[in-house]
Amino acid sequence: DSAARTTVLKTPASLETPMDLAFTPEEQKFREDVRAWVAEHLPKETAHKVHNALELTREDIQGWAKILGKKGWLGYGWPKEFGGPGWTAVQRHLFEEECALAGAPRIIPFGPVMVAPVIMAFGSPEQQKRFLPGIASGEVWWSQGYSEPGSGSDLASLRTRAERKGDKYVVNGQKTWTTLGQYGDWMFNLVRTSTEGKPQTGISFIVLDMKSPGITVRPIKLMDGGFEVNDVFFDNVEVPAENLIGEENKGWTYAKHLLSHERTNIADVNRAKRELERLKRIAKAEGVWDDLRFRDEIARLEVDIVALEMLVLRVLSAATSGKNSLDIAGLLKIKGSEIQQRYSELMMLAGGPFSLPLIREAMHAGWQGDFPGGNPTLAPLASTYFNMRKTTIYGGSNEVQRNIVAQTVLG
Repeated sequence: DSAARTTVLKTPASLETPMDLAFTPEEQKFREDVRAWVAEHLPKETAHKVHNALELTREDIQGWAKILGKKGWLGYGWPKEFGGPGWTAVQRHLFEEECALAGAPRIIPFGPVMVAPVIMAFGSPEQQKRFLPGIASGEVWWSQGYSEPGSGSDLASLRTRAERKGDKYVVNGQKTWTTLGQYGDWMFNLVRTSTEGKPQTGISFIVLDMKSPGITVRPIKLMDGGFEVNDVFFDNVEVPAENLIGEENKGWTYAKHLLSHERTNIADVNRAKRELERLKRIAKAEGVWDDLRFRDEIARLEVDIVALEMLVLRVLSAATSGKNSLDIAGLLKIKGSEIQQRYSELMMLAGGPFSLPLIREAMHAGWQGDFPGGNPTLAPLASTYFNMRKTTIYGGSNEVQRNIVAQTVLG
C-alpha cells in the first residue's frame, strides 16, 4: 500500500524543498471516501470495458464525465473560486488513482485539465462565466487544435491563419491528429495572427464552435483500425473576436501554460498502475509468471512506475507552491510515455501468438476468446500495442523533450 511507503526526496534546483511523501490519516480517509463513492457510481459495464481494454463509446466516456460533473469533481483540479473542490495536490493524485484502479474511463483532458486553466488564468470574467460551467458539468466536449501537417514538434511553425475583419476573425488552414475531434463541440486553437518577428510572437489563442460553417472533420484511420484522431479543415470560418483568449499574438505564452498541464497528464501514472496489475493477470493466465526473466521485466517496470509516481507528486507539489514545473513536466512526459509502451509490449510477449489477431468486428463480438487455447483478455492486446506507439511522439516528441530537459534542468 502506498500509504505505508515513506520517501524523502532531495529535489532539483527548480523544486528545492525536500518532501515527505507519506500519506496522512486525513488523506487516507479522503482516499477511502473517494473509493467508496466511485464504487457506487461508476457503471459496472464501463468498468469492465476499461479493465479489459475494450473500446469505449462516446456515451461511456461522457456519461462518466457527467456523473463526475454532477458531483462537482470533473474539474477536480480547479480552485474553489471557479467551482472546483479546491483539493490539494495529494488529494488530486489520490482521486486520479482511485478512479483509475476502479476502472473509470480516463477524463478527456482537453476541457477540464487543459483549456480550463488557460481560461481561468488569461480569460476575461465574461469568458470564464461563458465557458467554465459547460466544462465543469461534462456537457461540452472540447477538442485541441495544435498540430498541423508539418507543424507538430515544431509547433511555432504553424500556418493556420486567423485574419481580423471587424468584430470577427476569419480562420483558414488545417489541424491534424485532433484526438476525438469527431465528438467535439468546441475547440481551442492556436492560430497565426501575425508574420512579423519571431514565429512565436505571431500566434494567438482562440476558441471556436465546431459546428461553425466551414469546418470539416475527417477521421484518420489508425494502425489498429480505429478512428481516434482526425484532420480538421477551416475554410473561411468566422469566429467572433470575443472568442480570443487574452491578448492577440500572446498565444504562445498561453500554449506553454497549457502544455505543462498536458505533459503532466500524459504521464498517466495511475493508469500505468492499473495496467501493471493487468499485465500480472495476463502473465499468470498464460503461464509465464514463473519465468524468472519475465518476472524481472515486470519488477523493473514496477520500480519505474513507483519512481514516476514520486516524480508526479513533486510536480504537483511545485504547482501548488507556485513554482514553475514546466521543465519537470517534460521529464514526466518522457518517462510516462515510455512506461506505457513497455507495459503494452510485455502484455504482447505474455500473450504470445494469441495476442496477435486483430479483427475489430470479431474482437467486439467476443469470439477471439472462444477458440481452443484462447483467452478473451488477450483480444485487445494488438490494438493497445499499436495505439501506444504514438505516446512518445504526441504532446511534444520525446527527442524534443530531452533537449528541453537538458537545457532547463541540467543547465
